[in-house]
Amino acid sequence: MGEMDEIAQVARDRLGFEKLRGGQGEAVRAVLDGRDTLVVMATGAGKSAIYQIAGWLIEGATVVISPLISLQHDQIENIEEEQPGEAAAIDASVSEARREERLEELADEELEFLFLAPEQLAREETVERLAGANVSLLVVDEAHCISEWGHDFRPDYMRIGPVAERLGSPTVLALTATASPPVREEIIERLNMRTPEVIIRGFDRPNIRLEVDRYHDERHKRRALVERAKNVGGPGIVYVATRRGAEETAAELEEAGLRARPYHAGLPKSERDEAQEAFMADQLDVIAATTAFGMGVDKPNVRFVLHSEPSDSVDSYFQEVGRAGRDGEPAEAVLFYRIEDLGLRRFFAGGGDSEERREWERSRVDMMRAYAEHDHCRRAFVLSYFGEPAPEPCGNCDNCEAGRGRAADGARPFEVGASVRHAEWGEGVVQRYDGDHVVVLFEAVGYRTLSVELVTERGLLDTAP
Repeated sequence: MGEMDEIAQVARDRLGFEKLRGGQGEAVRAVLDGRDTLVVMATGAGKSAIYQIAGWLIEGATVVISPLISLQHDQIENIEEEQPGEAAAIDASVSEARREERLEELADEELEFLFLAPEQLAREETVERLAGANVSLLVVDEAHCISEWGHDFRPDYMRIGPVAERLGSPTVLALTATASPPVREEIIERLNMRTPEVIIRGFDRPNIRLEVDRYHDERHKRRALVERAKNVGGPGIVYVATRRGAEETAAELEEAGLRARPYHAGLPKSERDEAQEAFMADQLDVIAATTAFGMGVDKPNVRFVLHSEPSDSVDSYFQEVGRAGRDGEPAEAVLFYRIEDLGLRRFFAGGGDSEERREWERSRVDMMRAYAEHDHCRRAFVLSYFGEPAPEPCGNCDNCEAGRGRAADGARPFEVGASVRHAEWGEGVVQRYDGDHVVVLFEAVGYRTLSVELVTERGLLDTAP
């Protein structure tokens, strides 16, 4: 039996998969070959299956670093259904006696999977016990949390690279649903990944219809959003930029006859938990939430994701959109867009002490504006942003339906992915072409959109050495 056949058989026997999704088999094979591997897959594309299959096939234990306790418990339940006694977690809720018991089981090779929150790596005794076990695979979930350029930086993740060395440098599998090129580079560097295999897949969600509705008046926009939520039929998620917006939107949805609750970080944990549990159990039609809601939420039948304001980046937007339609059935993702709303995002992006960081954050907001105001296939825009092939027109976005799906071909002085240099902005990488414009991601200032004609006539870009 070949390696891919063995991988497919485990996926079928243990997980009930008729076939692997794009990139899953490739990632498992890289891990089995001892390659450090970075997997960038859209939300809902099946990243957890990769480490489960690899863990079952590789000799030695698998340690999974994940920041979400609820998601850890879900994964443990899934594994325990197939192989009872093979998975456990250590977190702040675990007693010292149970912690000792689980670490002993790991050392005795009775546990195949041990899940840890990243803050557990601050405990020297825990790291010592891990170093004494036969850990062959270290999985870093939500790996973008290690990057200061990411949208969810967590200092506890900075311990993972040094801990990996103390464990004897096992194979590292880093997983994330969103990572632009500089974030990928930082993940690789800070985890000390050795010539890793980088796999980018799963951002094409053809069952999700993409749409942007433009408004000049806030009141009209809010009214249209409530009407859309009412007419599409739930369950669904409405994302808003502020806590106050979540409260007000939930109230408006309730007034329209929908079962709705707000969700944001300012609510007591008990209220947040109640709202999430009700939503997961189909006891709510809509949840109106800030970005505090969503990471680790795996609800297959979400029929729509509506955004009252633009997200802070295309990365964040598509991660949020990816919570719709995980069952493969039709779903809608609609951005209710006023150009004035970008001011709030630019304000948030202007925080912090580092001017370079502020430039980056502003450029990400600018790319969100480019998506909102894009005249051609929106799916092609998103896929090219993440580095996936982008056939157009997709036929399932508002622009394609209006006959505007395909952009006119223009001159392409540099290949996509080419390294270039600008006299003022330094080195960058060509990300995509949009008709007669080229988008370049510069290390110093982030995303910039340039006229191809001016680039050609004035020699604004040179091929980087």
